[in-house]
Amino acid sequence: MSEVLLEVTDLKKHYPVRAGVLRRQVGTVHSVDGVSFSVGTGETLGLVGESGCGKSTVARSVLRLIEPTSGQIRLDGEDITHLSKTALRPHRRSMQIVFQDPFASLNPRMTAGDIVGEPIAVHGLATGRALEARVAKLFEQVGLRPDQMRNFPHQFSGGQRQRICIARALALEPRLIVCDEPVSALDVSIQAQVINLLIDLQKQHGFSYLFIAHDLAVVAHISHRVAVMYLGRIVEIADKDELFSNPRHPYTQALLASVPIANPLAKKLVPLVDGDVPSPVDPPSGCAFHTRCRFAMERCKTERPALIGDGHQVACLLNDGTGRSQ
Repeated sequence: MSEVLLEVTDLKKHYPVRAGVLRRQVGTVHSVDGVSFSVGTGETLGLVGESGCGKSTVARSVLRLIEPTSGQIRLDGEDITHLSKTALRPHRRSMQIVFQDPFASLNPRMTAGDIVGEPIAVHGLATGRALEARVAKLFEQVGLRPDQMRNFPHQFSGGQRQRICIARALALEPRLIVCDEPVSALDVSIQAQVINLLIDLQKQHGFSYLFIAHDLAVVAHISHRVAVMYLGRIVEIADKDELFSNPRHPYTQALLASVPIANPLAKKLVPLVDGDVPSPVDPPSGCAFHTRCRFAMERCKTERPALIGDGHQVACLLNDGTGRSQ
């Protein structure tokens, strides 16, 4: 892997559950429960998993939009986990996000040009005509016309709104862009255009992506490496080609088996999942997946498997270290 830009170690985010008149804490939601990964310079790490597994919480915690309960976040070698708002401000320029719903993330009372130019003005990088010229250039980079800068968000289509969000993310020339399911709210035909735009922009500028999605086809198209998340924990990380051709964790195998294949002659993986997803308020002990895994052993109920491996990392007690399951 290239030089490490983002390194996350044992990240946790827990939410208290309160009840009663006195609002006493009666439980804890383990939204993110010990996640570790890294993103290299110019690399795209895809983060996939079922809805509710904690992907978006990881994204917001990494950017310090929400405060992590514990763990460490290092950006370009510097620990930003506990920096104050003032100390974190210079790092904000290096980290940007593209949200899932483009319409909800745009201010309906501001023109598109003002939305894209706001972060430039806030950080004091340009004013007046220089600011307008910079915004016009950003519009061109994402496939919009400069004369559309005067339009309001409701005057754009869904795909165009997401392009505005991408332009806003590019405005401060970041080194890391977090994409939180950026195409899930778009039509399939528009999804391909936006994904290809993201790939082209990465080639031009060399920044990194943490790309969150539940569509495995999208992840396969844009990612260099893929991390699979289940109930607040990462269970497998590998290069894209390696993970899709040789999935080692039973949950990863189940995810790939759920993808529809148009060719009736193609061999499909057999799903290895039983039951429903446990509650994050009361997650299972040991391996979080053991309640749904057909290969679960007694050890799985008490031992929490570590994410181990060289290149292809798996958190599963069935893995014998050679890439095969016993």
